Amino acid sequence: MLVGQILKDKVIADIVTVTPTTSIADAASLLSAKKIGAVIVQTKAETYDGILSERDVVRELGVAGSACLTCPVSDIMTEKLEVCSPDDTALSVLERMSHGRFRHMPVMDGARLIGLVSIGDVVQARLAQLAMENSALEGMIMGR
Repeated sequence: MLVGQILKDKVIADIVTVTPTTSIADAASLLSAKKIGAVIVQTKAETYDGILSERDVVRELGVAGSACLTCPVSDIMTEKLEVCSPDDTALSVLERMSHGRFRHMPVMDGARLIGLVSIGDVVQARLAQLAMENSALEGMIMGR
């Protein structure tokens, strides 16, 4: 399955964003309210400055304590991101996420940000693909 299909099948298709000056507390509230694990940090549409994940927030809380909550997300966001394209396979994205130990990947169409996939999205798509392959193999074996 391709990443473009994963994006089409997502329940939450919108890209949730914050600006670099958004406080960490406000970003954490947004993550909680939307029940998501990461937000794209951007100053202009269709591109990104970075990404902020739940892990980033928890890591900073562990280091700086609650005082960090008033700081801007630009202080702790990840700026250098691994990105994928709609034509990448779910398996290749899953391998990159596993190897890099991250859970969210922006999807770029050229220089334009078109979505965000999570490791959960990719695993779900891969499991669906494996189930279809299994069913097809069973059908061939049973002569259906």
